[in-house]
Amino acid sequence: MKLKILGCNSATPAYGRHPTAQVVNIKEQLFLVDCGEGAQMQMQEFGVKRNRMNHIFISHLHGDHFFGLIGFLNSLALYGREKEMHIYGPKDLKAIIEIQLMHELSYTLHFHFLDFKNEQIIYDSESVEVRSFPVHHSIETCGFLFTEKERARVLLPEECRHYEIPKYFYKRLTYGEDYERKNGDIIKNGWLTKEGKKPSRYAYTADTAPHKMYSDIIKKADLLYHEATYEEVHLDKAIDRKHSTAKQAARVAKDAEVKQLLIGHYSSRYKELDTLFNEAKSIFANTILAVEGEEIEV
Repeated sequence: MKLKILGCNSATPAYGRHPTAQVVNIKEQLFLVDCGEGAQMQMQEFGVKRNRMNHIFISHLHGDHFFGLIGFLNSLALYGREKEMHIYGPKDLKAIIEIQLMHELSYTLHFHFLDFKNEQIIYDSESVEVRSFPVHHSIETCGFLFTEKERARVLLPEECRHYEIPKYFYKRLTYGEDYERKNGDIIKNGWLTKEGKKPSRYAYTADTAPHKMYSDIIKKADLLYHEATYEEVHLDKAIDRKHSTAKQAARVAKDAEVKQLLIGHYSSRYKELDTLFNEAKSIFANTILAVEGEEIEV
């Protein structure tokens, strides 16, 4: 699992930073998470392959999280896309998109509406499960949890050859089966394979003030994205607007025992991000900044 940052600023573009947009890459299947203004330009800039993108997740209806969506959908049609696209977001998003479309698209849009009261599985495939969960913002907002499915066991080729395992059986070995010879001898799976890498979990909290309502679902995530709109001196603004400070984001990460914290959604009042970074890092050491164009291994 990899994460590409397309936009990391808050309400408006500033200092070369764009509003929120990210791409989650799982086995070269791409998932777009929020689509702020300029997202498709950033895709071009950073070489994102849009033909591998079939699912878009919109956390809430503040413009800095979806104003880039209509342009992106329209461009896909102009490029001749035929494959259907799935959009997961607030119910009102469907009407907003449909009223902006000036012509019929070359592909079908499927809308899936989020539940802002409960955690729910919104996408499930052989490789990944995506859950939405409510967070605490000024309007109805959901975060998203991407969880890789359990990986198959990894073959040990030399051991397979040593025990003369036929190649047609290799796939069954990755599912944990033992091999039985014609004479009844059992070749144990543990002799022929090793455990695969543990599945990764990426939690995206969108815009939110710190709240216990989402603490369980992000518990021990490999990577947590948490907004850090303000430094601590502007805590009053964070409280009033139901955003978070960098220190608050770090406390959430520490309490949730995540492996790594990624902070973003920076206020345009900050040209430099050192203060936000240092405040978060003083509480949670394994903190990194969301930087546009960077790719993060989850």
